[in-house]
Amino acid sequence: MRICPNALLRPFAGAVAVLAVTAFAGEPLKAAEPIVLSIIDTGGDLASTQVIIENYKKANPDKIKEIRIQRAPAPELPAKIKAQQDAGRLDINLVLTGQDGGAFLAANNQLIKIPDFEKQFPRDEMTPAGKALYDEGRDYMVPSVGNAGGPVFVYNPSKVPNPPKTAEELLAWAKANPGRLMYARPANSGPGRSIVLGMAHILNDSKPLDPDKGWDKTWAYLKELGQYVEYYPTGTAITLKEFAQGQRWIIAGIMEWDMKPRAQSVIPPDSKITILQNTTFVVDGHYWCIPTGVPKEQVDVILDLMKFMRRPEQQVLSWPGFIGPTITAATMEKAPKEIQELVKEFWRPEYDEVGTKWKVSPPLGVKELSYAMDRWDREVGANQVKK
Repeated sequence: MRICPNALLRPFAGAVAVLAVTAFAGEPLKAAEPIVLSIIDTGGDLASTQVIIENYKKANPDKIKEIRIQRAPAPELPAKIKAQQDAGRLDINLVLTGQDGGAFLAANNQLIKIPDFEKQFPRDEMTPAGKALYDEGRDYMVPSVGNAGGPVFVYNPSKVPNPPKTAEELLAWAKANPGRLMYARPANSGPGRSIVLGMAHILNDSKPLDPDKGWDKTWAYLKELGQYVEYYPTGTAITLKEFAQGQRWIIAGIMEWDMKPRAQSVIPPDSKITILQNTTFVVDGHYWCIPTGVPKEQVDVILDLMKFMRRPEQQVLSWPGFIGPTITAATMEKAPKEIQELVKEFWRPEYDEVGTKWKVSPPLGVKELSYAMDRWDREVGANQVKK
């Protein structure tokens, strides 16, 4: 099986150094003592990058003495950090987040502006997906991993022998099978977000990148589809659980949340995907960012860690998260053999056609995404969101 040959999903060009754990080559840092790296992960990024963070600590015991990790839903992130910022007791110095959490924090001016952003984190080193993420988070958020995203729909072939192929067929199927379709609240779910953003393209809405002025068809469709959705869970994990238990027969997916759950035996390995006609894949990915109020000596170490994270020989270690490197030189061929075999086992041939058969779009900007998530909460999800 070929692995991701198209330009957007294939960050495989250029040579990389032999796999090794080494510190970033640059000016020595002047931190008085090693810092405690206190991470909050709202987007599942650690599945891809925790090994890189641990490699940095091993290589730099003079910079990081301890790593502390906590997790939280993306919608809760701004309030959690703001409470600490207002109290002057910030115990989080690195945020790992998806586009949802990043959009909330950026809109609230809760992130530091990274000095010399383009010089420290060159755009031309990145994959097309990485560049799209870079442009969205420029100056405040550093992309860690990313790919073309989705939307795709994951289905149970024993329950759905003829999966929907168009938006109209999906609506008709949901009406005929009430409660069997599920997607999670988009503000805290990559697959849920992909359905909302992707439907604007699938339905040929007037302005797919403007959810305020150009999504008339999308908002109407999502409301109608919602009549046949029993409830919207607060996160992707619940959709996977109920799919595996047979309560749901079709769930929203993206590349990451199709491959990883099968690899981890969270959902049956024989689960299939359907891609609706006129689908445009909307780039999905994760960011690293620093809350305002973090002391400079900690900022210096974290920026050094971010540069280390972008090194090709470290980026290739992110593949088991099934979302992929954002640095072009991090070729699959340079990944350890066991990683190559893992990805090959759970890759789908449909993903080889992304960028050729299926178009690719950048994600919404920060303000537009924040608006879309808020409007979905008010007009679509309303009282149907449940934990």
